[in-house]
Amino acid sequence: MDLVQKKDTILDYPEIRLPEGGEAREILPGIRWLRMPLPMALDHVNLWLLADGDHWAAVDTGIATDEQKSFWQQILATHPLSHLVVTHLHPDHLGLAAWLQERTGAPLWMTQGEFATAHLFLNQMGHWSFAEVEALYARHGLSQELQTALAGRSGGYRKGVPAIPATYRRMIDGDQFTIGDQTWRVITGYGHSPEHASLYCDELHVLISGDMMLPRISTNVSVSPTSPDDDGLGRFLDSIARFRELPEDTLVLPSHGRPFRGLHLRIAQLEAHHAERCEVLTEACVVPKTAAELVPVLFDRPINDAHQIFFALGETIAHLNHLLRAGRVRRIEEGSHFHFVTVS
Repeated sequence: MDLVQKKDTILDYPEIRLPEGGEAREILPGIRWLRMPLPMALDHVNLWLLADGDHWAAVDTGIATDEQKSFWQQILATHPLSHLVVTHLHPDHLGLAAWLQERTGAPLWMTQGEFATAHLFLNQMGHWSFAEVEALYARHGLSQELQTALAGRSGGYRKGVPAIPATYRRMIDGDQFTIGDQTWRVITGYGHSPEHASLYCDELHVLISGDMMLPRISTNVSVSPTSPDDDGLGRFLDSIARFRELPEDTLVLPSHGRPFRGLHLRIAQLEAHHAERCEVLTEACVVPKTAAELVPVLFDRPINDAHQIFFALGETIAHLNHLLRAGRVRRIEEGSHFHFVTVS
């Protein structure tokens, strides 16, 4: 995840004041914005409420912290929930789904890929365990010191997502459903998570993009020990290209950052960013290097804690897998580590 937009004036940001904690700020009639604090460098997550008669459908739930529970209690006093629609499995999106369901009875709507994988993560089953992530990163050259630091993240998913509802309503790409007076279409995306669901309303020209389209940072694209050679970056680029079918004046409601217009421009910015990053990596691999050695090449800021290295090394491997699939680098084994070298 990297900063790829230097000028805020390039995209059109509607003049909407940021909501305070516990406040539901109206974006359009029937759509309200919640902004919840996160205990990390990415310091907030946006959640959305959609009017559904006398109730509201929540899109994403936030992470399981006492602070966010307190804010939700304020919101629920005036916004009873009818649905919990979750874009994907990450803790800042799914974390409070079970807690909210216990209090409201609202059913959970997710894609099958996200729901099933969330249960695998929560229960650390098979190659979905954090120990397997450590083993994968060690194979890609992560130092013993950083492996030890990374081990401290074990159990982090359960802290952010203590429980997951046992049942759900499955969403599939292309599904259309009505909430209140509006029809929303599911657009699935890949690379950031197994089967991410964005929601588009044609009547309003509004896209709730989740993490698939962010205004100022690039979406994290990583790898999983269950599919360590997967081209997640290629899947992500193919996914965001699909958004070009939506109107240019679409109002994008992202999970991080401010609502914006300029969807087609943003797609082009992200495509150019990843193409440039791939060029930089290709040039750096003239001499064989591990993914861990290439992290400083891909990121021009210090990556020195377990949280950052988890995302940065995963994203570096994803870019290298993309280059490997394109035939621009090859992977060789030297001792217990993978190295990547440019194909001349």
